[in-house]
Parts: sequence; structure tokens; C-alpha cells
Amino acid sequence: MSTSHVIIGDGIAGASAAETIREADPDASVTVLTDEGEALYNRILIKEFAKGKLPEAPISIHEPEWYDERDIDLQLNTHVTDIDPDAHEIQTHEGDTYEYDKLLVATGGTPAQLPVENSDADGIHHFWTFQDARGIREHADEADQGIIVGAGLLGIDLAAVCAAQEIDAKYLMRGNRWWRYALSEDGAEIIHEALEENGVEPVFESGVDHFEVDDDGRVTGAVDPDGNHYDGEWAGVAIGLDFNTEFVNGTGLELDDGVVVDEYMQTNVEDIYAAGDLTQFYDTILDSQAQNGAWGSAKEQGSVAGTNMVADAEEKEFRWVSSYSITHFDFPFLSFGHPTRGDDEAERKYSDSEWRRLAFEDGQLVGGVLIGDLSQQSAFKQLIREERQVADKKELLLEKDVDLEEVKAQTPAPAE
Repeated sequence: MSTSHVIIGDGIAGASAAETIREADPDASVTVLTDEGEALYNRILIKEFAKGKLPEAPISIHEPEWYDERDIDLQLNTHVTDIDPDAHEIQTHEGDTYEYDKLLVATGGTPAQLPVENSDADGIHHFWTFQDARGIREHADEADQGIIVGAGLLGIDLAAVCAAQEIDAKYLMRGNRWWRYALSEDGAEIIHEALEENGVEPVFESGVDHFEVDDDGRVTGAVDPDGNHYDGEWAGVAIGLDFNTEFVNGTGLELDDGVVVDEYMQTNVEDIYAAGDLTQFYDTILDSQAQNGAWGSAKEQGSVAGTNMVADAEEKEFRWVSSYSITHFDFPFLSFGHPTRGDDEAERKYSDSEWRRLAFEDGQLVGGVLIGDLSQQSAFKQLIREERQVADKKELLLEKDVDLEEVKAQTPAPAE
């Protein structure tokens, strides 16, 4: 009798798990349930589509035929409403029941809505799905003034859309700089200048008290907590995700700003795994729970979960140093590891468009940000993976070209 695997979610984590299971067990039953109306697409490239730089064609990764060829049952537009761990059954919004031997939850999240008046008005966009990108692009084509909220990695994608679509935009930030949890003022200033060069004006110590709308309920502007008014018939909000976990209520799954899993992507409930954005996973490098929504991280988590869901397979640990790049400017930008963590840091500015910051925790390098020169990223990722005590080697690590062998010679790797 074949093993039944059910995967909820067809993002990169879910699709990676499905592919891994099929390769490991040709006879297994594999079902993928997703509430989206299209198969897996490239979430990295949809920002280029929204900017008007790409047509739809290159965005798709898997057509429905891909699943058919691998005997994977893909169910689109399917909302899971309930899981019964004792019966090993799943219920959908149409009343269908799916039985499983092993279950993977990979449902990601939904963009959080600003808790202010008129935040659901027409013309206010959130950027997560391909359908979101279509609406953003269509509206941006006809808009002249815009408002952006969310001073993080997703918010700057919305700023880039405004720049590419020639929308005169105000970027409202609550703090005194963009991504203040990972960048100092020196590093952020490089981003601020690039935004201004592209027609997007950063507004600091701001935010949104409420949106203003016309008689038809369409957004016309925003008012900040100090009463300042900003015109805009197009608005983009990116303030984080609300994880899609409503259907696991009552299952006994441990939740803590997402689904808690161990290094094998296993939840606290037998035969249920989780992967992707919504996981609070055990990071074997940090020796603590962590969260990371990068594409590469989600793909690897899906692969690890899929491997461990297959009976008799040798258990595989999730051990990964993630990275996230921004390609909107004339200079490259990359964050790696966990740049917002740490109890110590080091940074250096090398030119008007070249800067580096490293974050340390308990003596180990745990993450960082590189602007302008990404050539040293492999060295830094290796040091993170090897868990070396390098916090007292800051000068070596801030050299433009890091001598990795010298650093390693002075910082022995921890004993196994």
C-alpha cells in the first residue's frame, strides 16, 4: 500500500517538498492543495513584472503539466478549513476529505493590513502574490502620485515599482532610516540617495494615521500622526505577514508567530511537518529558534521536509545560511544570515556606494549586509556555517578583501 503525502501550499517550499517526495518514492501518493488559482511561479521575478520590466511568460516555474508528468495531484483554488490529526484527515471548503500518512503545512502568509482608517480602500496595494503584482502594475500605469509604507525589504520593492512606473512617491517611514534594524545611518544613506535619484522621497519619523478616500472609496492620500498630508491615488503597504495558520487551530500544533518545528521540519504533532515563511525552525547554527522568509531558505526547508516525510529515509537536518538580494539600483545589495540579530556589530563605509555591516551573537558571525561589493559573501557564509568565534577579528573581517585562511587560522572551528 502506497504512502499518502498531502502538502498544503504550492509555493517554493511546498513544490520543493512534492518534487523531493516523488523522486524518493515513485509509488507514493502526492497531493498538493493550494488556495491560489495558478501553479508555482517565481516570487522573486514578480517584482520585475510589477515594474513593467518583464512580461508574464517568464514568471511561471511549473505549469499544471509538470505535476501531471510526475503524478502529483495539484488542486488549485482549494482552501483547507480543518485538520484532524487523530484521523489523519483534512477538510476543504467544498467539503472534500483528504486522508494523509504524512502532512506538510507550507501555506506562508498574507500581507498584514495597517490598523488604520480606510486601510482597505481601493488603490491600496499589498505585494505578495502574482495576482497582487498584476493589480499593482495595472494601477501604476495610470497613477501620478504614490505613497509607500513599510521600511523593509518588501517595502523597497514597492518603491522600485513607483520609480520604474514614474510615480512621484513619498516613502513614509516610522524611524529615522530605511530598515533600521539592520542598517546604520551610514548604510541607509546610500539607499536613501538611490531612492531620491529614482524619484522616491523618503519621509522619516512619519507613518500613517489614516488614509483619505474620495466619494467612490478610492484612496486620495494619507495623513501621518503629526497631521501632515500626502497626496496619492496609488499606495503600497508592506508591514509584514499574518501567517496562514487559522486551519490548524485545535490540532495541538505549537504556534509562536508561525508554526514551531525542529531541525527536521517536524512539528510537535506526529506526522505533521511545516516549511517556508511560516516556520519558527530550530537553527542548528544559532542553537535557537529562528525565522527566515528568503526564497532559498524556503526551498531548502521544503526539500528537507520532503526527505524526512518519506518512510525509511535517513533524517536530514535543515542547516542553511540564507541570503536576500535587491537589484533595483545601480549598485548591488545583499543581506545574509540573520542581519537583525546579534549583541555586537562591525561596519565600514568604503565609498559613496560601498558599505559593509556584520552582526555577531555570542562571538559568532550570524549575519550581515553588503552594499556595492558582494564578493566576500561566500567567505562570510562559510564562517557562519563553521560557527567560528570571530567577533574579536573585526579588523580582519572589514578588510576589503578578507583573507579567509588567516581568519580561520586565528579562530579554530568548534569541536564536533
